[in-house]
Order: sequence, then structure tokens, then C-alpha cells
Amino acid sequence: MPLASVYPLVSTRALARPFTYEVPDGVGKGAVVAVRLGRSSTRGVVAEVGVEAPSGISPAAVGKVLDRIPPPLVDLALWIADYYGSTPARALELVAPLRRAPRGTRPSPAERESLAGEPEPGSLTGEQRTAVARITTAFDEGCGAHLLLVGPTGSGKTEVYLQACAAALERGLGTIVLVPEIALAPQTVGRFRERFGDTVAIMHSALGEAERRDERDRIASGEARIVVGARSAVFAPMRGVGLIVVDEEHDAAFKQESDPRYDARTVAAKRAALEGAVAVYGSATPRPESWARLERIELSVRIGAPMPRVRLVDLRREAGYPLSAPLLAELGRLADRGGKAILLLNRRGVAPALHCRACGVSRRCGSCDVALTLHRDGRLHCHHCGFSEPVPEACPACGSSQLAQIGAGTQRLETELERHVPELERIRLDADTAAEPGALRATIERFRAADRAVLIGTQMVAKGHHFAGVELAAVVDADTGLALPDFRAEERTFQLVTQLAGRSGRDAPGLVLVQTFQPEATPLRFAQRHDVAGFLAEEIERRAALAYPPLRHLVTVVASGPDASGPARLLREVREGLASVDAQVLGPAPLLRLRGRHRAQLVAKTSEPRRLARQAAALLAAAGPALRKSGLTAVVDVDPQSL
Repeated sequence: MPLASVYPLVSTRALARPFTYEVPDGVGKGAVVAVRLGRSSTRGVVAEVGVEAPSGISPAAVGKVLDRIPPPLVDLALWIADYYGSTPARALELVAPLRRAPRGTRPSPAERESLAGEPEPGSLTGEQRTAVARITTAFDEGCGAHLLLVGPTGSGKTEVYLQACAAALERGLGTIVLVPEIALAPQTVGRFRERFGDTVAIMHSALGEAERRDERDRIASGEARIVVGARSAVFAPMRGVGLIVVDEEHDAAFKQESDPRYDARTVAAKRAALEGAVAVYGSATPRPESWARLERIELSVRIGAPMPRVRLVDLRREAGYPLSAPLLAELGRLADRGGKAILLLNRRGVAPALHCRACGVSRRCGSCDVALTLHRDGRLHCHHCGFSEPVPEACPACGSSQLAQIGAGTQRLETELERHVPELERIRLDADTAAEPGALRATIERFRAADRAVLIGTQMVAKGHHFAGVELAAVVDADTGLALPDFRAEERTFQLVTQLAGRSGRDAPGLVLVQTFQPEATPLRFAQRHDVAGFLAEEIERRAALAYPPLRHLVTVVASGPDASGPARLLREVREGLASVDAQVLGPAPLLRLRGRHRAQLVAKTSEPRRLARQAAALLAAAGPALRKSGLTAVVDVDPQSL
């Protein structure tokens, strides 16, 4: 029997290499097989057939074939392990997940989860035709391409995706469509099902195990030639991929926050390169990295309606918070004549903190260095570790009863609206209301069907939704993001305001109100003018001076442990071990304590992210026994989205 290199799906770094096994004839790259490893059994993935046996080794035979995955996915997984400093086993589990449930007769999740689609327009704009032509030319050239489709909300980017998908199907090629969050999947699935019917499959983490298997089988068999889903859909077992669409490509949700810490946007580019496919990244507010590195296709105007007017409301001159006088006046007009509004406040709960006026102490989580958030259930909650406690009657520190609520969250905003404009139906969309299965779709449909209503929510409400009849959009507190100690703070504030503005006035004149204590802030000035190119030019110039992306890559190493000194000590040793890599390494610096563990961070700016991540991972693997003994853990993150 031929010999093959097989990666056992065992995550320990001590076994992060291939082993040689005998395989039956006909078993090729991408086969998932049962293998013996010492005294235990596990799954393995065949990476290469026709190898030589190591000297003095008599290879064992593999067991039965359990599954098969497309060979390009094996190469993709091994690249992920290398680039992101992970192990081959952890990366291969992304493309060869364990399959337990037998296939049964169940409704298609794509059918169940999709919202109503839209009919095909009678004609395309000239810019849309140019965009579709550029993509189809790339299909016919057969060497792949990475394209950035830029255009304001309502400029017809989705129709370009649909037309490009049709062109791919005509050529016998499949399409993967990535959206940043499950919240956007029902609307996107509906649009593709309206055009392409049952050939559309859906993939995301909220599906049950049996449904995930059903969809994977439909994709692997070729029954489904279009896949819509969140970041994990980039690993769909589709053969003959011709098009990968990354919609709302600016969104940080494309970054996986557990090992392997891959970025689905980067992985989409690599998969497209491996398969000779076309990757199209779309956004009204693209990342500086995409703007600087990709070939751009521009849709310059909104179809059917002008962009809404954006007005900055200076909260330094307003007595009301969270509802200023201008915002209340506009909501009152909607209450009188009918219409819809969207209000964005990127904080949950009633108030972000409970503060003692006597001693100045805020109630904080005992396990995390964060203030507890007051919720309507009469309890204080930690949004990091899940701890909660009843609201105290007096300050635990000094005994004073002078406890004040600081700031506002979506629950308080909902209460204020009920008091001031009870005529408007109040619909809240945040992580609390969307937790139950089907709740998100029900919330969206309820808002769509309403006559006069206000949708209150966190950043979910600004992402990609197309609601008819929205005349008013408001950012209740634009300063929330600007205050974060992250070099992307201005970029994200600009994106959030501009994206929310796109929800207003899609089919009628619209207005956007932005409440802020900093009306002179750069991202707000550019957002007021809808000036995407101007903001990106200034942002890239600022980052160039500081050697931030897109000029260089970032790699972080975050360590955590039971005491304050351990993480910093470990990171000083890691920093010494990275001296041979071309990088500017900053830190270690302390981070917030989370879940009872102290944390610290190194930040490296480098042009060699793969080499640095590989070196850092090797250092941590070598220190593994000592780390386990001291209770320390450390993770490497390439291209982190938050510092």
C-alpha cells in the first residue's frame, strides 16, 4: 500500500507534525481517516500521498475513511497554522469538523432563516455593469484577483454580488458569501434564495449539529453551489470555488478570538489564491488596509435617493441626555405623522456604572477590572465574566445611600423613549434581546412591519440592514468609541456613524443626528460630509507616521496568570527571544484583569508577521511545562483587531 503523511487531530504542540501511515489505493489528499497514535485512536487528515517512510520505521495502516475534504482546504489549514502561530491539528479541525449526527429529514435552515428577498432590477447602472464586467473578466483569466468594491449604502453592491454569482454559476463555479455576523445572514440568504433558490446553503455557529452536517453534505455533494454564512463559512467543503464575497469587509467580527485566531478576510484571500478564484471585498467604509492594498472598483452614488443630511448635536450645549432636544423634536414629528427611526447606543443595560457620590467609588466586578453594569432586572452585571449581584441599598465602601447611575445603556434609552414619545413602538435589538433562537429575525420582521416605531440597539442596528421607511437615524453617544485606547478608535467611530447614516433615507429624504461632546473630532467631521476617501487618506497618513497597519503588521502576545508579576515576567523572556526578528516590540504592558486572571501584553510592529508568530509560538511551546506549573497561559495573535 502507498505511504502518506497524515496529521493526527491532536492539538498538543508536542505532536504538531505529520506521521507516516499506509493508506489503501484510492485514498488521496484530504481524506479524513481513523489512525492509531500510541495506545489511542484519533482522526487524521491525509496531507500527501507517495512519501518515503522514515529510516527504521515500519508504518502502521490507517483505519477506515471517515470523510473527505477538498485538497485546497488541507493546504489552507496548514497555512493558517503557520501564519497564525497555531498547530496543524487545530487548523485542520476548522476544515474537518467532527461529525456526530446522522443525516435525517429536516427543513432546510436556509429556507427557515431567510427573510423575503428582492426582485432583480430591470437594469443596472453603468458603474454596476463595469463592476460585474471586471469580476467576470477575472473569472475568465483564471488566475484569481482580489478586488475592493466601494460604494455608499444603497449604491447597489449586493446586486453586483448577485450578478457575479450568476456569472460564476454559468461557468460551473461555486460562490461563498461571508457576512460579519449571524444578524446579517437572514437578509443576505433571502436575497440569494430569491435569485437562486435551493442551491443556496447557510453556515454559521448558531445551527444545530445535525443542520450543520446536512448543509456540509449538500455543499460537498455539489447540491448547494452558493454558501452564505459568517466567518466559518470560508471553510465550506465546496469544490470548484470561483467567487468569494466578503460583505461589510470593514467589520472586526471577521476575526476569530480563539485559537487559531484567524481573520476570515485574510483566509478568504488565501483560499482564493489557492483555487484561482476571485475575492471581492465590499464596504461603504473599507478598512485602511483594504483601501491601500487592493484594486478598487467604485460605485459612487446611491440609487434612488440622495445620502441623508448629517447633523452634529453638541451635547455641551444640551441639557438632555440620552435624548437631546433636537432628537426629541425629530422623534416627536415621527410620532405625529408616522415613520421609523433607528437609535444606536453601543452600551447595553440601564447604566454602565453605579457611582457613590459620597466617596467616589464605582461598584466593580471582583474578578475583572471593570465597572458593573446596571440592568433593568435590578442587578449589576459584569459583561465579561457573567457575575451579577443585587443593586446595593447603600455604598459597600462607605455606607452612603447617595448612589448615582452614570451614563446610559439601551435599556434606559428604551425607558426614556416610553416616557417622552409613547406613541412610537419601541423595539430593542442587542445581545440581551437576540440571545434566543429566532429572536433576531423576529425583531427585524417586527420593525419592518411597524407603522411608527423606533429600533433601539447596539452596533448590530448599523450593520447592513435595509429597512424601508426609516427617516431618522441617530447616534446617541458618538464619544463611546472615541474614548477607547486603540489606534483603530477613530476608524471605527467613522465607520459606525457612516454605516448608521446608511440606514436612513433609503427610499425618502433622511436625517442623521450624531450626539457628541466632541463635534470637532476628525471622524465625525468626515462622516458629516460622507467623505470616505478623505478620511482614509488622513487616517493612512497618521498611521504611516506611527508604523501601524497598513504600513506594517501587528502581532501581539498576551499572557495571563494568577498573580500580577507572572505575565510580565514571561513576556520579558519572550521579548528577548524575538530579538532576531525584524520588529519593533513594545511592552510588556499590563491589561485589565479578566475572570480573576492578571494579564499583560507585548505588541510587535513588523513586516514579517508569519516569522514573528512562528518564533513566538516556538518559544511558548518550549516553555510549556514551566507555564503549566506556574498557572500561566499565553496566546499569539497575528493582525489583532483590538489592543
